[in-house]
Amino acid sequence: MIEPTSPLTGHDLISDYLTRLDGSPGVYRMLDSESRVLYVGKAKSLKNRVASYARLQGHSARISRMISETSSMMFLTTKTETEALLLEQNLIKQLKPKYNVLLRDDKSFPNILVSHEHGFPQIKKHRGAKREKGNYYGPFASVGAVNRTLNQLQRFFLLRDCSDSQFEARTRPCLQYQIKRCCAPCVGYVKADEYVKLVRDAERFLGGKSTHIQAELAQDMQSASENMEFERAAALRDRIKAMTQVQTSQGINPQGVPEADVIALHMEGGQACVQVFFIRGNQNWGNRDYYPRIVGDISITEVMQAFVGQFYADRDPPRMVLLSDPMEDQSLMAEALTAKLGRKVKIALPIRGEKLDLITGAKRNARESLARRMSESASQIILLKGLAEAFDLPKPPRRIEVYDNSHIQGTNAVGGMIVAGPEGLIKSQYRKFNIKGDDITPGDDFGMMKEVLGRRFKRLLKEDPERKSEAWPDLLLIDGGAGQVSAVRDIMREWGVNDIAMIGVAKGIDRNAGKEEFYRTGKPVMALRQNDPVLYFVQRLRDEAHRFAIGTHRAKRAKSNMKNPLDDIDGVGPKRKKALLAHFGSAKAVTRANLVDLKAVEGVSDAMAEIIFNHFQP
Repeated sequence: MIEPTSPLTGHDLISDYLTRLDGSPGVYRMLDSESRVLYVGKAKSLKNRVASYARLQGHSARISRMISETSSMMFLTTKTETEALLLEQNLIKQLKPKYNVLLRDDKSFPNILVSHEHGFPQIKKHRGAKREKGNYYGPFASVGAVNRTLNQLQRFFLLRDCSDSQFEARTRPCLQYQIKRCCAPCVGYVKADEYVKLVRDAERFLGGKSTHIQAELAQDMQSASENMEFERAAALRDRIKAMTQVQTSQGINPQGVPEADVIALHMEGGQACVQVFFIRGNQNWGNRDYYPRIVGDISITEVMQAFVGQFYADRDPPRMVLLSDPMEDQSLMAEALTAKLGRKVKIALPIRGEKLDLITGAKRNARESLARRMSESASQIILLKGLAEAFDLPKPPRRIEVYDNSHIQGTNAVGGMIVAGPEGLIKSQYRKFNIKGDDITPGDDFGMMKEVLGRRFKRLLKEDPERKSEAWPDLLLIDGGAGQVSAVRDIMREWGVNDIAMIGVAKGIDRNAGKEEFYRTGKPVMALRQNDPVLYFVQRLRDEAHRFAIGTHRAKRAKSNMKNPLDDIDGVGPKRKKALLAHFGSAKAVTRANLVDLKAVEGVSDAMAEIIFNHFQP
């Protein structure tokens, strides 16, 4: 960071920095008086770029406001402008500056993994780091798109989706075989070389070569028929028929675009929507919409540049990116994406043909999605104003946090937090809390709520003690009555947070929806009219918190029910577990095994056999 020679601000400060900059490429940051980052930008020449801010006139209202708030700047030089572009996008994602375009939805995309860590490869969903050995296909826009494709693959190619441990423990075919979704390699119903061919065909299908597969299947069917293998011929016929039906129903699949991301932008009323369609193997693998945060009078080219840079900051680009609108540095962005992928990436703005049809469809989706969102936002703002009036809040809340607990007689207890604001439910901000307190009596809802709120605000105070971020709520909704509100108020006072409004929502008379009672500290209990839109709004928030909490609880309970007893033994990792299951057939058989049999397992030493035996036979 280059320090100014005197405590200057605005144009004077920037002019002072200008005297000590050279023409190197790099990234600059503009900071306010409290060292909060206002803007991150990149430059081919830092001196020339900063000089543009030193001018007294010719700036948009947004840039003028940003310059006036600037109290210091930071500079990082790079070897090339491409490096500066990549660094800029990483810093924007990390720092979330006030005046930059921000891509707010940053969820990872699911993929299909054909695992090759086993002699009979498994096909399954995958999300996250690609550490497992195998071939990955994606990204898919949603888990639903992955499930549909997996269902097709199982119908066509009969590949297994069971885990390796389930595969090894099988003694007879499972339901997947009965409904013709698997060829039962676990019990030897298919030879290894035949299964490998099925896997190869499935991967070719994911690569868009379904026509060639159908031709080969037709030849196999004819051969089977001539050899009077009528059952095999009928099975091949059904697979061909299923593939044909899928191809007929998927008329939107492009024939001339094997691999591309289609990105279309629509801006209106100070808001933006970006639609991204994923084309892989000549198949449309779904789409997802994004609503980047934009500030003031920003151009379409700047929004597109920021979106593409941040979108590919932590994910691999395809060979082609089709855009609805130009960006500021298209050739530079293509160069950066090429360097990231390790092979050429082309960025294009289609003007005719099938590519233009893809962009037109994505643009229409972006326009319609933004119209729906703006309509919903307008309704949401009215409801938030009504909520403030109904409960005497100083202003409509910008962030509402709703809390609920879920458990069965204290077991597998979890707390859930959902978040809502002017744009509706903010699902990326939802949080779950596994109840850990050893001093909490099973079923003690007050104790659970205290733990959840304590952990939540302890973290907030640690990460943002001055409450400068948008993570601090304006209103807390608690599922419960006076007792829950009092418990939460106590824990808030412990942490010195006394100025956040809080409302307890209780079912009221006969626990009847529509007769809810609302509890606030120091104020009498109150109710709302049964036809009041604010009442319906609060009910929806409470029900969403309940849905989220109970769903999290069920997932935790299911996981604990499926837990392998071998997981609790220190020293028994995946390899030993696999060896034990292969030797005994099931975890239950391991728990009953005697010491001599345990010592006979390959990879299990005498000392480890004694540890396992003593664990189950204390």
